[in-house]
Amino acid sequence: MQEQRVLIAGCGDIGTRLGLKLAAEGAQVFGLRRTINQLPQGIHGIAADMTRPETLTELPECDHLFFTAAPKSREPGAYQHTYVDSLRNLLAALPVPPRHLFLTGSTGVYHQHEHDWVDEQSPVQPTTESGKALLASEQLALNSGIPATVVRFSGIYGPGRDHLLRKVMAGIAAPSEPIHFSNRIHRDDCVGVLHHLLQLLEDGKALKPLYLASDDAPTPIHEVMEWLAEQLGVDITRREEVRRGGSKRCSNRRLRASGYRFQYPDYRSGFRALLR
Repeated sequence: MQEQRVLIAGCGDIGTRLGLKLAAEGAQVFGLRRTINQLPQGIHGIAADMTRPETLTELPECDHLFFTAAPKSREPGAYQHTYVDSLRNLLAALPVPPRHLFLTGSTGVYHQHEHDWVDEQSPVQPTTESGKALLASEQLALNSGIPATVVRFSGIYGPGRDHLLRKVMAGIAAPSEPIHFSNRIHRDDCVGVLHHLLQLLEDGKALKPLYLASDDAPTPIHEVMEWLAEQLGVDITRREEVRRGGSKRCSNRRLRASGYRFQYPDYRSGFRALLR
């Protein structure tokens, strides 16, 4: 990674951890976000708001651009501003095009809901505002004229992402019927996947335009929550239906075939590390 210049736009938790990994390998890393006082040493902070083009005046030339922005809320318009407007403004403000653009997207683009297996070839016809914005962002990246790779992450969990744990701690789990398959990826594997794809590129390998990044084990959400309750010694006293997304199963075959090995291949290994 010697002397590579990397710009991480929307440099939050995943972007920061990726940046530190790349900086340790000799890359010069720039982290763009609204407030830069939380960025650690090793990442050069650029304070800017990607929804406001007038703030994007000091962008460096970079070899690789990672767009890892995430919306702060589910308010109407938040996904459009975060994924579409911000990316469009950023691409227009770059002093020169990077060699490669990596965009972190989401499995929220899939509309399937009958426990179907989905992969990179599956049709996507999102019905929600957030799903439509995510898909528009992918299309913007892939049609930008810059070589680009989209990584669709499934449900990210890990340190600081403890929504499910808090529900179980309160004695709440999903009902066993109707079955609702859930898909997840540990935060550390999100970082690992992005690092792996950049390494492949640096090694002269051709990247696909799209990778689905999810662990090996799509699992009914009630099973995950009941297992967590067992680990925590908590009694389930209430059942609440899961209302997020359709029930589908995400295949990581393409990512596996590229040589990536998961640090946390299933929910048990990932949550055990969290609970420790």
